[in-house]
Amino acid sequence: MTNLPDADPGAPDDRSATRYLGWLVRRYRVTVFAAIVLAVLWMLLQAFVPAVVGKAIDAATRHDRDDLLRWCLVLFLVGAGQAWTGVSRHRFAVVNFLSAMFVTVQVTVRQAGRLGSALSRRLDTGEVVAIGTADIRALGAALDITARGTGSLVAVLAVTVILLVTSVPLGLVVVLGVPILMAVVGLLIKPLHRRQQASREQQGLLTGRAADLVRGLRVLRGVGGEAVLAERYRAESQSLRAAGVHTARVEALLEAAQVLLPGIFLVLVTWLGAHFALSGQITVGQLVSFYAYAAFLVTPLRQLTEALDKLTRGHVAGRRVVTMLNAVTDLPDPAYPADPEGFAGDLADPRSGVVVRPGEITAIVSAQPAEAALISDRLGRYAEGGTIGGRPLAEFAMATVRERILVADNDAHLFSGPLRSDLDPFDSGRLPGALHTAAATDIVEALPDGLDSEVAERGRSFSGGQQQRLRLARALVADPDTLILVEPTSAVDAHTEARIAERLITARAGRTTVICTSSPLVLDRTDRVCFVEAGRLVAAGTHHGLLTAEPRYARAVLRADQP
Repeated sequence: MTNLPDADPGAPDDRSATRYLGWLVRRYRVTVFAAIVLAVLWMLLQAFVPAVVGKAIDAATRHDRDDLLRWCLVLFLVGAGQAWTGVSRHRFAVVNFLSAMFVTVQVTVRQAGRLGSALSRRLDTGEVVAIGTADIRALGAALDITARGTGSLVAVLAVTVILLVTSVPLGLVVVLGVPILMAVVGLLIKPLHRRQQASREQQGLLTGRAADLVRGLRVLRGVGGEAVLAERYRAESQSLRAAGVHTARVEALLEAAQVLLPGIFLVLVTWLGAHFALSGQITVGQLVSFYAYAAFLVTPLRQLTEALDKLTRGHVAGRRVVTMLNAVTDLPDPAYPADPEGFAGDLADPRSGVVVRPGEITAIVSAQPAEAALISDRLGRYAEGGTIGGRPLAEFAMATVRERILVADNDAHLFSGPLRSDLDPFDSGRLPGALHTAAATDIVEALPDGLDSEVAERGRSFSGGQQQRLRLARALVADPDTLILVEPTSAVDAHTEARIAERLITARAGRTTVICTSSPLVLDRTDRVCFVEAGRLVAAGTHHGLLTAEPRYARAVLRADQP
């Protein structure tokens, strides 16, 4: 049994949609080619059934019992082989379908992680959602149809040869008729491709607009803009509906062509076969075979048109995936990353002058919290400028930086699903201690199913303070070498803040920790405080020392009026 998904999705070929589809085929070539071989055998065995039935009928008309029994045995063996190859082909086809879906999810999620905060600027929310819903299925279907499409093509060629050997005119009808059928279908594929692309783009934009509306609904109601935005969304949804109808019209024509054209072909071959049988050019058994072949050809011909349709859809989906894979982050990896062993020393922000010593708990205080947040971004390499041991963080691979430094701010969200998997996805065993440190144990105990309770979207079932404590617990579970916390207690009451401060200092003792805060309850317990004004370091020292020596710091911390 194949275990999915793969541990390592590999490096996709993102130069074009066609190359991405080719990469999927190469990556899963064993199961893809196994499915193709089985599909070819499956279709060939089906193609031989009419010939065997014809031979059996001719033997019956000659009253040749031995020959009849022989052909009946052959028919049984062919049927058994057809059943086995059909079931086996389907198993491999399902594996291919799921493999293409899973690996696409893996590479796109990995890319989303690489893009980080740049993702929302590079791609609309709707595009990302559509890739994870519709596009992955289209790519899976494209990989799945390769087997049946190839088998159908081989079966049509085999039937053509059989008919040419038996009757040249009937064989020529197939040789000339099949390309005509495919050409007619091809005429419908191009406009379908174009309309699917337009509809797909509108769907992504509308999904993104809906997400924006949901996030900003409270603000919209406050300024009275809810009705205006709703009307605009209604108009855009009607445009999407119209685009969907245009696409559906072409799809309906394609579906009709898949049934009508093979049906006309069946009538033509049957009429010609009956004419030749009446004139004595073929036997009765051959007439039955011709009719069966004509009926049989409906299936491979329809599967060929289905293959064109699904490959077209897969190409459209592949183009969206490639667009995401080619999106460039604001903070690219260096061409030649530095050795991770050199990732040591003081963590510093030369632009502001802030220096974080290893093993200490350092606080960054600013009268303008946004200034401290910008420094934390540079220290965590969410913006350029930070250094480690005097070397720019940009010299190291992004994966190395993210592994060693974790920035936890209030823009992070809780994810839908069980709370346990949200806070401790790798079941590290550190969750109970992290919940205690973040003073969040009572939150879990109040839930009906504890850690197994479901978290609503963006954690909206929790209050602001509860969300903040749970996010802090999640950051502590990660247990990074360097933890940067941005206003971790701004939404909790003073009593809870005091408990968090005391426990946090104990839990991170001896570990490099940066806390952007102006809360005296937290500052009083830190090893060192960096006071920043206008984006530059003004003073550094202990909390009590700065209260005495730096009036501006005292005003910022004690929240006195600014001069």
